[in-house]
Amino acid sequence: MKSQGILVVMAVAAVALMASSQTNNSNIASSGGSWVDVTAPLDMATTPTYPGDTQPKFEFLRSFPKDKVTLSSYLMTAHAGTHVDAPLHFVARGASIDQVPLATLMGRARVIDCTPEALAIDAAELNKHDWRGAERILFRTRNSRNSWMVDRNFHEDFTYLAPDAAQLMADAGVKLVGIDYLSAEKFGAPEAKTHQILLGKNIPIVEGLDLRGVKAGEYDFIILPLKVVGHEAAPARALLRAVP
Repeated sequence: MKSQGILVVMAVAAVALMASSQTNNSNIASSGGSWVDVTAPLDMATTPTYPGDTQPKFEFLRSFPKDKVTLSSYLMTAHAGTHVDAPLHFVARGASIDQVPLATLMGRARVIDCTPEALAIDAAELNKHDWRGAERILFRTRNSRNSWMVDRNFHEDFTYLAPDAAQLMADAGVKLVGIDYLSAEKFGAPEAKTHQILLGKNIPIVEGLDLRGVKAGEYDFIILPLKVVGHEAAPARALLRAVP
């Protein structure tokens, strides 16, 4: 479920303009003990946009050879690409993104590789997998198999997280939940029950992960959203490292 509200505008030196975000993780494996980037690249040619949100725009305000420097402007919603939803997204007076504890955003995570044909991660689908005892759960679905986080076309039939599965995880004490498309909520759902259940228990939701080449298993996980004070979400960089 996307917000049409906040626009994040940043003027920064373009020497850092998404350079490392261009890494394709389609061939990474759960081996070697090195960190792998599971952040979807922010690129106007490949970044999907949730209907109603602002299309991302990245442009040079100054550039060579006219100028002796490069300087860029970024325009996008707080829910563009890989991002984190804070409780404030659907909870009145809930914690904003700058108030989400770092301890929640870093630590052991379990990647669950869902049934290939699953259109929803409901309680039945969740219980097909070993999820209990995990503090952080990241779902790899057909969204990743279809490479939809690097497809500019928005796919309304993305695999989503159903409220009954969200309730099971919330009741079990899961600290963070992530999924591999722009929203954890079913497209067109009249109520944002999945968001309300998780965010109502102060469980941040990571959306837009790029899990194309990631195997199921245990990982160290880091996701660091921009420290935007007082708002409900922010784009983030996400990393996984396989646990031996």
